Amino acid sequence: MLAIERHNRILKLLADNVHITTNELSELLEVSAATIRNDLNKLEKDKLILKTHGGATLLSPAMQRPQNIFPFNEREFKNSSEKEAISNMALRHIEEGQCIILDASSTALAVARKLGRFSRLTVITNGIYTMLALKDIPNITVIFIGGIVTKNSGSTEGLLGYDLLNHINADTAFVSAHGFTLKEGLTDFNIYEAELKKQMVLHSRKRIALLDHTKFEHISTASFCFSKDINSVITDEQIDPQLLSQYKNSGINIEVSPLS
Repeated sequence: MLAIERHNRILKLLADNVHITTNELSELLEVSAATIRNDLNKLEKDKLILKTHGGATLLSPAMQRPQNIFPFNEREFKNSSEKEAISNMALRHIEEGQCIILDASSTALAVARKLGRFSRLTVITNGIYTMLALKDIPNITVIFIGGIVTKNSGSTEGLLGYDLLNHINADTAFVSAHGFTLKEGLTDFNIYEAELKKQMVLHSRKRIALLDHTKFEHISTASFCFSKDINSVITDEQIDPQLLSQYKNSGINIEVSPLS
């Protein structure tokens, strides 16, 4: 089992049990206690867990904030030209009268700001800024997924949105990610947000990943959608040509949007 797979299992076990011991993790994952301690050190460094005597507990969403993750207002302006190009191509996957899901990413927000051209649309989102951008457009019905709002975040997190999504059958989910690889698929740093995104793609007939070129070949903590389950990946023209060929040859449908 790879380290990223163990980390996902550990976070899932902690989500289910609140606290778990090193010996219990060692038995469940069939690895040494030393390996588990290394895993817990890494997860604590990423501010996802809190190590305790002989084990670990899961941090609350409000305490989860890795140092390399920018607050939303900073992320919105990072790679803005790439996000504009990606959002323009994403519009080709939306038809009148559809029900779509937009995650809380800044790229999905760029898509939301272009939806006023549609005469009838239903949008489901956990993005606070996405909801605010759409709420006053008369031809768009907005369904907001509730949950915990954390500081410097543009989203709701947690499991409160599960019940709502269980009653949804969306046409298309548009999601971004902190990283994407062929083996791990789409990954994110926050297990609560990743679990919510997993439900978003599960309740959509079509899954579109909105990823600028910097997201490829990076792995974050929790996987939420495998490569084989993605209908299309939209990226920008700065993606490495060799990497693009590698992904396409592996069966991934990738659309490259030119920068304006």
